[in-house]
Amino acid sequence: MGRQEDLDEEMTVEMTLEDGTVVNCAVITILSVEDQDYIVLLPLDEDGENGNGETWFYRYSENPDDPNEEPVLDFIDSDEEWEKVEEAFDEYLDNCEYDELLEEE
Repeated sequence: MGRQEDLDEEMTVEMTLEDGTVVNCAVITILSVEDQDYIVLLPLDEDGENGNGETWFYRYSENPDDPNEEPVLDFIDSDEEWEKVEEAFDEYLDNCEYDELLEEE
């Protein structure tokens, strides 16, 4: 569970798009779906804002033998896999909202 604690401090990663554009992204969470990890990123503009609510999903893997090695992000290439990750992310968001409600009481 150490990763979730790490993610509570806002982490960002730089993604280089196919056209060479570099986009700074906030790391929202890492989800596990059917023994595969996925990272959820929120692309940010120059002001560190996300105006459209768009999120990006990528397969995520770390080298268990070298924790200092950069994690690997891979594209999700099937609609079926994308939908599973999207569903897991919706559940994550529902749980976050529920937790916030409990904290307010």
